[in-house]
Amino acid sequence: MENLERYKHLNKYLKDKFGERTLKICIDGGFSCPNRDGSISNGGCIFCSERGSGDHIKFCSNSHTIENFISDQVKNYFTTYKAERANKFIAYFQNFTNTYDSISNLKLKYDSALIDNRIVALAIATRPDCINEDICKLLKSYCDKYYVWVELGLQTSNDETGKLINRGYSSQQFSKAVDLLNKYNIDVVTHIMVGLPNESFYDIKNTIDFINNHNIQGLKIHCTYVVENTVLASMYYNGTYTPISLEYYLECAGYILSHINPNIVIHRVSGDAPKDLLVAPDWNSHKKWIMNGLDKYLRDNDLWQGKYYI
Repeated sequence: MENLERYKHLNKYLKDKFGERTLKICIDGGFSCPNRDGSISNGGCIFCSERGSGDHIKFCSNSHTIENFISDQVKNYFTTYKAERANKFIAYFQNFTNTYDSISNLKLKYDSALIDNRIVALAIATRPDCINEDICKLLKSYCDKYYVWVELGLQTSNDETGKLINRGYSSQQFSKAVDLLNKYNIDVVTHIMVGLPNESFYDIKNTIDFINNHNIQGLKIHCTYVVENTVLASMYYNGTYTPISLEYYLECAGYILSHINPNIVIHRVSGDAPKDLLVAPDWNSHKKWIMNGLDKYLRDNDLWQGKYYI
């Protein structure tokens, strides 16, 4: 069995869907987060930096309006070498909570990214507590022309861990958001993190069981890494948090893949920690180590996606 065939890889899924290679354009939509602005909490999740999940997005613009700021990012992408590597693209709103605004502003922002006919999909990263009926109706309005998916950060199904990491929503709220998106036939991609504080292998098992009990189309897996200027960094420096080893991460990722629903598309198996902010673990900055290590682990243990799925 070829390594790529051991799990349902996003790249192959997109190529099958669109007939050719399809790449993401990562967009900063100028959003905030209710977990940072005081609506729910201040400071965000303990692992989240001031840049949010799009730590790697670094774009400067002289635009005076948010719509121009967004469209400038797309135009800038198409003037770089990256645009030469594919003919089809995904407008990916990644940074912070990309449904945390009025419906009119959301439409303005999304439309500002969909300015090129090479863009064939719209991906929105957000929180389960920032999904409602009106937002689903707006997202559904794009589905005739674009493939649309929504990314929801679960991280873990353990609500005690959720409180510890200051997630700000419950697993029940996650389930409610998934059900609502399912109602509108909008694909759901969820994030889980391995190595969260106080979590054990048992918690990972429970999280996978939880995901398998939902109608979810995509999964992102990555290690919990420590970046500067976060609560987790303070915990690391004072000795109350220890990052996991690469070996343990590979073992956990192997378990996740072999027990997850085989129909779920695997969007990623490693996180992109910003090298200028990464504190630990060191191995997380070496994506090839992780990818090659996981390929070898799956091969050596004869594992593939859904092998033990019930």
